[in-house]
Amino acid sequence: MRGPRRDNRRDQPQNTGDGPSMVEKVVFINRCAKVVKGGRRFSFAALTVVGDQKGNIGVGYGKANEVPDAIKKSTEHAKKRLMHVKLKGDTIPHDVIGEFDGGRVLLKPASPGTGLIAGGGVRAVLEAAGVKNVLTKSMGSKNHIAVVNATVNALLQLRLAEDFAKMRQA
Repeated sequence: MRGPRRDNRRDQPQNTGDGPSMVEKVVFINRCAKVVKGGRRFSFAALTVVGDQKGNIGVGYGKANEVPDAIKKSTEHAKKRLMHVKLKGDTIPHDVIGEFDGGRVLLKPASPGTGLIAGGGVRAVLEAAGVKNVLTKSMGSKNHIAVVNATVNALLQLRLAEDFAKMRQA
């Protein structure tokens, strides 16, 4: 049995309302070595994508001395930064190019049955967002963080025809 908390807060159960509906994908785990007197000391960084497959996605990055801790940190970071993207059924409304640092990603809508033609970080982001039919091309940097953030940038640029109609009427 533990004593009372010092910050006067009660232990509250974690919010498990979004439990099984959230999809968590670990995109990349980086191992970093620090040379110390006794040899090498390793630390880990994890890049994770979280989504509900209904248009909400988040990207998180966490660092720790152990892999599970790094994954847990990055998942929590991703859940705090959820963003909504506009989808048209199970594809995207139009062609778009997303950029972040050196990463550039081209996304093109595809007809039903085409599938998700993507690899690596782009596939993880699109699966988490709920996109089923799309063609992609990753250009520029192959850095996982740059590619994932470029994909998110591309998805945030998407607009539906209804959005343009509302803008014209206003």
